[in-house]
Amino acid sequence: METTISLNNLLHQILGLSLTDQEWLVGKVQENICKQEATERISEEELLAKIDAGLKDVKAGRVRPLEEVLKELENAV
Repeated sequence: METTISLNNLLHQILGLSLTDQEWLVGKVQENICKQEATERISEEELLAKIDAGLKDVKAGRVRPLEEVLKELENAV
């Protein structure tokens, strides 16, 4: 319950800010969320499973030319 009260107080303070300050704060919070999402880590088990799946794809001939992949990446950006 203590955390809820603190968050309610924080919300009240935020709502008391000017619109410009609220917009600035929203931008900073969004930046932080993006950074956290970008740095999320996968477990070692997940990583090894992905590597294993990739190696199996190569052995089975499920590959694409590097140029094709690079072109696709360029188009995505």
